[in-house]
Amino acid sequence: MADIQNLFKDAWSQALSGVNTAELEAEKVFARLAEAAGFTAEDVKRHAREFGERLGSQRRELERAIDEGVRRATGRFRVPSREDLAALDRRLEVIAERVETLAREREKQA
Repeated sequence: MADIQNLFKDAWSQALSGVNTAELEAEKVFARLAEAAGFTAEDVKRHAREFGERLGSQRRELERAIDEGVRRATGRFRVPSREDLAALDRRLEVIAERVETLAREREKQA
């Protein structure tokens, strides 16, 4: 299971890296286009803000889609969720306490 988790982590990291690279390249292209088109400083700011908002929205959608894909894929492998692991940990703590109590009672009886 750890291999699958690492695979998903690597894929997620590469996807985010790709998005960051695309954002940087888009900023460079936009700056060149603005310069070539003769936009005013106010035009550049407005267009950059609008472009940034669209890009941010698309990035969030991409992240959501990747998260959902990972969730579906890991669901097929029956990978426990954090909540599942936390619940199991709590159950183990209760069992450990019971075992310790029984051990102390046996020592008293002996």
